[in-house]
Amino acid sequence: MKAVKTIVTGWRWTLPLLILSVIFWLTLFCRSAVPIGAVESLRALMPGPPATLAQALVLNLRLPRSLVAMLLGASLALAGSLLQTLSRNPLASPSLFGINAGASLAMVVVSALSPQLFSGFSIALVAAAGGGISWSMVMLTGGGWQQAGDRSRLILAGVAVSALCAALAKATLILSEDHAYGILNWLAGGVAHARWPEFWHLFPFTLIIAPWVLLLAGRLNLLQVSDESAQTLGVNLPRLRLIINLMVLLLVGACVSVAGPLAFIGLLVPHISRYWIGYDLRRMLPVSMIFGATLMLLADLLARFLAWPGELPAGVVLALIGAPFFVWLVRTRT
Repeated sequence: MKAVKTIVTGWRWTLPLLILSVIFWLTLFCRSAVPIGAVESLRALMPGPPATLAQALVLNLRLPRSLVAMLLGASLALAGSLLQTLSRNPLASPSLFGINAGASLAMVVVSALSPQLFSGFSIALVAAAGGGISWSMVMLTGGGWQQAGDRSRLILAGVAVSALCAALAKATLILSEDHAYGILNWLAGGVAHARWPEFWHLFPFTLIIAPWVLLLAGRLNLLQVSDESAQTLGVNLPRLRLIINLMVLLLVGACVSVAGPLAFIGLLVPHISRYWIGYDLRRMLPVSMIFGATLMLLADLLARFLAWPGELPAGVVLALIGAPFFVWLVRTRT
C-alpha cells in the first residue's frame, strides 16, 4: 500500500510538470511570423549565441514572453490561494477583492499624469499601493476585520470597489486622450509586449515571496480550521495576516505593473489545486503555482491561435475560460 501511495503521489506531481513543460515548449515556436522549427526552438536554449534568425527570435522574444507568463500565472495563483485561506471564502481572489482594480487605477493615473514613473521598480510599488488602498476599502466596508463577520459581504464590497475603480479609470482615460490607446491596450491584460526587462522586473518578487510563503504554509494550515486553534498553538495571527497580506499586495502589484489586470487565475486555480492534491497548503501552494503557470501559458498560446495572424490579449482568453467557472462556482455555493 505504501508503494502504491508513493506512485500515486508522484504521479500527481509529475503530470502537472509534464503538461507545463509541453505547453512551455509549444509557446516557443507555435504561430510565429518567422517560421520556427520545434527542434530549433530547443537548440536556441543551448549555451552560446544564436546561430539562426529563428533561434534569435526564440531567445529574445519567445523565451522571455513565456517565462513572464509563467511567473504571472504562478504569482497570481499563489495570491489567490492565500486570499482564500485568510478569508476562508472560496470566491476570494485579487480581482474580486478589488486588488486588481485598485492596482490598475493607480497605474492608469500614473501613466496618464506622469509616464516617466514607468522606469524601475517604482511602478510595481505604485500598483501595490493602489491595490492596498482598494483592498483596505473592501475590508472596511465588507467587515473583513471582524472575526465573526459575514464573509459574503466581502465579495459584494469587492464588486462595488472594483466598479468604482473602473469608473475612475475610465474618467482618467477621457481626461487624458493622448495616452488612452496605450492604456486601453494595457488594461486588456497580456504578455505580447513582455521581454527580458519585464522578466527581471517580476522575477525578484516571485523569487523572494514564494519561498517565504511556503515556509509559512504549516502555520497557514491552522487558519483553515479556526483562528482559535491557531492561537492556541502559538500562532501570532495579526502578524501572520499582516505578512501574508503584504505579500499578496506586492505579488499582485508586480503582476499588474507588468501585464495589466489578469482575472480568474487567482479564483480558478486554487480550486483545481485542492481537488488535485488536497487541502494541505504545504503541497497545495506549490501545485497551485504550477497550475497557474500552465493556465497562463495556455491562455497566451490560445490568444495567438484564435486571432492568427493577429493576436488577442491573454486577459480576454482568461475571461472566456474563467467566467463560466465562476458562474458554476457561485451556483454550487448558493
